[in-house]
Amino acid sequence: MTTNNSQPNLTPSQIIKATSIALITSLILAVVAVLPAEYGKDYTGLGKVFGFTKLHQEDDTTNKTVTVTPTFKELTLNNVGSAPNVPMPIEGKNPAPTKQFESRKDSINVTVPAGKGIEYKIAVLKYGQVKYAWKTNQGILFLDMHGDVKSADTKSGYFESYTVANSNNMAGSFIAPYEGKHGWYFKNKSDADIEVTINLTGEYQLINK
Repeated sequence: MTTNNSQPNLTPSQIIKATSIALITSLILAVVAVLPAEYGKDYTGLGKVFGFTKLHQEDDTTNKTVTVTPTFKELTLNNVGSAPNVPMPIEGKNPAPTKQFESRKDSINVTVPAGKGIEYKIAVLKYGQVKYAWKTNQGILFLDMHGDVKSADTKSGYFESYTVANSNNMAGSFIAPYEGKHGWYFKNKSDADIEVTINLTGEYQLINK
């Protein structure tokens, strides 16, 4: 019985030649493609030509700085102003003065301690106009920008919020709806002090604390 084998038998020299070609091809692929893509090493410059170096991503965890951002609750209408059952003091209905405070411009720095909250306010007459811009040196603060009515009842608890947010920078303007103290409550939820620079221009007076 004879067996018909259609596969040719390779000679030792042909096997050595085929093996050598495979090894050389693998070496070329490693140098041109694998090293630039996996390790960022492009010894021949062909990795850049063929775009393999673009596939490389640095994995250097030793030089990476991990920043932990505080989490904040979603803000809703319930966060705006005093409770609905707190009435506005009668002084809030007083007419506007015939003359506003002289226009001025100031830049103020305040520090919000880690884990605490502070207030910074200015005195504004009814319908006084103020522009502001503030920013932190680092991190995000919770803020409630609001105004208190100047009233004989110092314990009324009434205030009106203009903006409630979590931010590291904000700019805007407002017209005071009543005479009183207007400004910001800042809350720092991080573990490091945060400095706030507040720039003001308009019809107001600084309040000395």
